Amino acid sequence: MSSAFDIFKVGIGPSSSHTVGPMRAVAVLLDDLAGVPAEPTALTLDDVSHLTVDLLGSLGATGKGHGTDKAIVAACSGAHPDTVDPSEVASLWDDARHTHRLVLRRGTREHVLEDFDPARDIRFLPRERAAYHPNALRLTVTAKDGRTLTRTFYSVGGGTIVAEDGAGNPVPLRADDASTLPYPFTTGAELLATCAASGLSVAELARRNEISRGRTAAEVHAGLLGLWDAMRDCIDAGCRTEGLLPGPLRVRRRAAALLRTLKHAGTSDPWTALDWVSLWALAVNEQNAAGGRVVTAPTNGAAGVIPAVLRYAMDRLPGSDDGTAVDFLLAASAIGSIYTSTASISGAEVGCQGEIGVASSMAAAGLAQVLGGSPQQVVNAAEIGMEHHLGLTCDPVGGLVQIPCIERNAIAATTAITAARLALAGDGRQIVSLDEVIATMMATGADMATRYKETAEGGLAVNLVSC
Repeated sequence: MSSAFDIFKVGIGPSSSHTVGPMRAVAVLLDDLAGVPAEPTALTLDDVSHLTVDLLGSLGATGKGHGTDKAIVAACSGAHPDTVDPSEVASLWDDARHTHRLVLRRGTREHVLEDFDPARDIRFLPRERAAYHPNALRLTVTAKDGRTLTRTFYSVGGGTIVAEDGAGNPVPLRADDASTLPYPFTTGAELLATCAASGLSVAELARRNEISRGRTAAEVHAGLLGLWDAMRDCIDAGCRTEGLLPGPLRVRRRAAALLRTLKHAGTSDPWTALDWVSLWALAVNEQNAAGGRVVTAPTNGAAGVIPAVLRYAMDRLPGSDDGTAVDFLLAASAIGSIYTSTASISGAEVGCQGEIGVASSMAAAGLAQVLGGSPQQVVNAAEIGMEHHLGLTCDPVGGLVQIPCIERNAIAATTAITAARLALAGDGRQIVSLDEVIATMMATGADMATRYKETAEGGLAVNLVSC
């Protein structure tokens, strides 16, 4: 089971699978090299003379547009995805590209590679696909005496990584044993049964599980508020920044201009409530597309949905306060945990239904929770949010998280609000269960052609250009 703090993470854009995940993989490798050798012949940081990075499958297909090479160089230099200044990533990249020097840094230890060429040593191999997951990266370090060490990692969505052991088997680097939690669940049915048996709401059940992971109630509260603060900061930054997004598409930022329009309209336009939701979603994902700081929710490509719907709740719900934001995020994370436990949040694996669809499902659950929904209504809202994103492809134009990704967040946010309202209009009884719609999502993803799964080889990614 995933913690709320695994699902919601601060990172840099434009894609958590392509930036946050690879940065974490590099950190694991450097930790191994900088630590105490397991055996006398093991490679250490000081032994390394060369580094090669192979980006396979979807990482190879869209890694350039998603800035994977830049993120890897930054991580080698000691940058962490949750704390790095996005401008520092560009600076470290320029240094490595022009000087052909790369500083491997972990903690207080440093080791300089004098012959590192990103164009040569970071290789994009879209036709080479690993069996376990389409987002794979292979890191190979070579010692001065010719010894080599190769580590393979999978970036499975939302910045989460899975390592490969010596026998080629995937090994999660972090996973909670559900049996150690006071209220374990991995499916929607188990969540509802546990809520019924305990008498707890979805949010309260999630809170108690978080406390059992070693945080106090106050720490859980403060940690989630910190994530909400980061989301609001991202909204605000997106609303005040104008100009063009990076890349050859020359996409113009719209959030700042839309904000001016909405302020001028005041309350005279009856449709402005949803326009504000769209604004907040656009603002976040314009920041993400520019490589800015966002909160994976549950991924960077879908990072605008939950902040927009939560901002809507905080603005529109009478008496909303910090507790409202915390309960929203707890309920959303409970639903997110079901997806990460039993399905996928990776566009490269199941298409954008696994990113935008999951974000809409989580946001709908969070909103239903703070609007007073029962556990059945919260889970029903999550089901509706996903059901109407089934089959959604991931076909970024130019391999950039811009078209259709940015607008897609706005649409999914308004869908989440509708889903929550529909669930609250009923008693939570469902013809299609959350677990059934999740199973359908996975089956649909398996049937979906690879070209529609974050490769920029199908759909809008090719048809827009040919028009």
